[in-house]
Amino acid sequence: MTKALEAVIIRTDANFTGRGAIIDGNNPLLTIIIPAWNEERRLPTTLPQVVAFAEAQDYPVEILVVDNASADRTSDVVREIAAEHPIVSLLHQPIQGKGAAVRLGMLAGKGEYLFICDADLAMPIEEVAKFMPPALADYDVAIASREAPGAQRYDEPWQRHLMGRVFNFVVRMLAAPGIQDTQCGFKCFHRDAARDLFSIQTIDGWAFDVEVLHAAQCRGYRLVEVPINWYYGADSRISPIRDSITMLVEVLRIRRNGNAGLYDRQSTD
Repeated sequence: MTKALEAVIIRTDANFTGRGAIIDGNNPLLTIIIPAWNEERRLPTTLPQVVAFAEAQDYPVEILVVDNASADRTSDVVREIAAEHPIVSLLHQPIQGKGAAVRLGMLAGKGEYLFICDADLAMPIEEVAKFMPPALADYDVAIASREAPGAQRYDEPWQRHLMGRVFNFVVRMLAAPGIQDTQCGFKCFHRDAARDLFSIQTIDGWAFDVEVLHAAQCRGYRLVEVPINWYYGADSRISPIRDSITMLVEVLRIRRNGNAGLYDRQSTD
């Protein structure tokens, strides 16, 4: 059995939940992780765009699509594309929640840089170059920001923008001071930081990135916000009222965990 085939078998094992599991092997420079829940409609358009970008680079790239307990043909779509493009691998995360899906991909990814990429490509995939050397270096966590100087938002309803800014204000007060945009779905982690932070992640839902960023601040990692172009999608999966309440509860839980020192580095003494 080849190492490549063995890796695919390990990654598609339903028992692999991403809690503390790391796959060894030859390391690409970049891993692109796409969490996918019922994405049979969007992936046939967006995944080939990601593949085309990856195959055009002069450095090795792997693409991991994490099927998050989809009830549609998401896995079939990924398999069909992976059959023609070996840089694509399919992972299965039976634990429901975007945070669970991202954790699996982060701990399975072999790249020196690991990049979360939403399936809707609200950020054009070409923007990934802003997160890679030589454009950006000497960081542990780089956050795509719709608020940093130079960023552009397109077609976003003012109500959604206002709700996002209110939520960000709460997040900055309770969990992630100084970070202007915690919820943009595109983030890049250096491998060492990713393995450390996602191994202690406890939130499986939407606020997982607030938790990871809070933990990164607690542990002294170097964080930067990167201005991007971002396009609002009318078929967003987030329910403004229901999910905002859920995320607020999760942020309060993160604050409680942080006060209890659960994200601090453990002493080796």
